[in-house]
Amino acid sequence: MSPIRVGVVGIGWAGQQHLAAYQDLPDVEIVAIAGKEPELLASLGAQHGAPRLFESWEELLEVPDLDAVSIAVPTFLHAPIAIAALKRGLHVLSEKPLARNAVEGQQMVDAARSAGRVLDVVFNHRLRGDVQALGEIIKRGELGRPYYAKASWMRRRGIPMLGSWFTNQEMSGGGPLADIGVHVLDYALFLLGEPRVLSVNAVTYSELGHRGIGGMKWETADGNVSAYEVEDFAAAFARLEGGATLVLETSWAAFRSPEDLIDFSVLGTDGGAELKAVGATKKQVGDLHVYRDVDGEVADYQPTAEPGRAHAGVVENFVYLLRDPSRWPTNDGSLALKRARVIDACYQSATEKREITVE
Repeated sequence: MSPIRVGVVGIGWAGQQHLAAYQDLPDVEIVAIAGKEPELLASLGAQHGAPRLFESWEELLEVPDLDAVSIAVPTFLHAPIAIAALKRGLHVLSEKPLARNAVEGQQMVDAARSAGRVLDVVFNHRLRGDVQALGEIIKRGELGRPYYAKASWMRRRGIPMLGSWFTNQEMSGGGPLADIGVHVLDYALFLLGEPRVLSVNAVTYSELGHRGIGGMKWETADGNVSAYEVEDFAAAFARLEGGATLVLETSWAAFRSPEDLIDFSVLGTDGGAELKAVGATKKQVGDLHVYRDVDGEVADYQPTAEPGRAHAGVVENFVYLLRDPSRWPTNDGSLALKRARVIDACYQSATEKREITVE
């Protein structure tokens, strides 16, 4: 097989995850990297053997014989870079969220369909080993028909880079709901079998961030780009096709336990389950419990799970898709667009203080 030739735009934490994942694959060649920090760019270029280094993404897209590009930059740049790359016939793997809103997301999906290329988005938390293990339990029917679920990602001090693009509404598209809440929405719907979200009733609060409370101590902006313009907590009540209900909660900053929490709980007609990862991403495998009765007796148990593969798994799957052209038409970013429409509806609901139908 000829190697897949890739370029990576963005050299922060996410971009470095993409680079490491590509380098671990034998059939991939990293040919170009784009980033704004010259010293870091040079260091990553040498580390990953990338011969072409650029400060602008536009120059990277001009590299001949490029097959695909990873986008790991601020959200407001996702759509312009992805659309330009797709128009050049390149496959695209973008960090979440798909875009600032569903309007931009639709433009990206349309570009992927027109080009006949893959548009994939990094929803790595559905690849957690504990999430996958619970997904298999639900798929086997052990819990019967799920009818109520609750999922969250809660931080106490987790506002990324106060004063940066993250907290600028125009650049980010939103706060924790758009940033980490989209992960919660994704793994929850994945676990529930991808039901369609019919409507949402949501609230958002900005009580701490604008007062300088809740920032990550180890992350500060190089210079203040913006005042704090987004929410720091959001919650949503979602009605799902088939009659089930999903409740979402997410925070960047809230007076709660100091340990971040990723969790999911579900009630089904024949059983229930709870997954709690106290420490969130620092805990590779959370505590998983299944609650069932067998012949009228309690038959609860704790499944075991292996750690997930995070970005490595996402990148590997992306490359796998590129090797199989028959799979390109069904991997056009449509699933990520569905997530974007739900997030948009949540923000609209919070603003208008009413239930919103998801289109």
